[in-house]
Amino acid sequence: MIKKLLEECQAHLQFFFDKVDSSQVENLVDLCKQCRGFLIFAGVGKSGIIAEKIAMTLVSTGTKALYLPPMNFLHGDIGIISSDDIVFLVSKSGETEELLNLVPFIQKRQAKTVALVSNPQSRLAKNSDVSIHLPVQKEMCSFDLVPTTSTQIQLILGDILAIALMKSRDFNMGDYALNHPAGSIGKKMTLKVEDIMLQKEDLPLCRPHDKLVDKLVDLSNKKCGALLVVGEDKELLGIFTDGDLRRSLQLHGARTLEEPLERLMTSSAISVSSGMLVWDAMKSMQQDPKKWVMVTPVLDQGKVVGILRMHDIIQAGIG
Repeated sequence: MIKKLLEECQAHLQFFFDKVDSSQVENLVDLCKQCRGFLIFAGVGKSGIIAEKIAMTLVSTGTKALYLPPMNFLHGDIGIISSDDIVFLVSKSGETEELLNLVPFIQKRQAKTVALVSNPQSRLAKNSDVSIHLPVQKEMCSFDLVPTTSTQIQLILGDILAIALMKSRDFNMGDYALNHPAGSIGKKMTLKVEDIMLQKEDLPLCRPHDKLVDKLVDLSNKKCGALLVVGEDKELLGIFTDGDLRRSLQLHGARTLEEPLERLMTSSAISVSSGMLVWDAMKSMQQDPKKWVMVTPVLDQGKVVGILRMHDIIQAGIG
């Protein structure tokens, strides 16, 4: 049953993509780019939830937008509308009375109205300044009643509008980060390696001629799961990990403890810089899906300045 439903959903969405008039959407984007005020969205029921989500997406990607429930419009909130605004009325049928009642009041304030409807012959389509037809083949439920396909395509149109406006304004990652200062998104956009890396006395450093037995305490106490083998100027020569220790003991037994680190280390290692975003550093550490790196040296101008642990990345809320 699930496979059949997935196929039906795909077919209904494909109908929309085949039938939607892209030139209508292009004209709508151009209209929104010229808007000097707010893009204001309203809808009833499931369409209202979609209208709110579209407005929130627009705001987060740099476009001034609002969502207002229709009843709020009629009880004072309509005062927020100016002639610089565009009001989007979202309705599958285009016959939603609450939205139809709004149109004359919005037009009195000289704001433009845009109907997002699936019935181009509806009263809402005919009474609005602009009408965008969102073709729907049928809803997914057996009765063709439960809003499913119709709300999916409303959301698709809203996302396309948001991203088109985002690109037209050259809205970049830094702008997006400023709009998301908290939570996982904000951290991915702003948290740098230098903010969470271990450094100075916490670094598990050793020299190439140091014997493993003399550095086991550091390997344990520094809690990094690795030793960074460095030269006189703190240039990275190699890395020795807990995994290297286990493999060496299995192969050579206790005599491994008397070996110098230069014979046991791995000379090539993934490294990151202190100014790199933690999100990008984590992707570097996970670039081989079969072998994730749990700890990596931090280098600036070729010299070791820190060490980054996957444990700290996860604790910071990035992983």
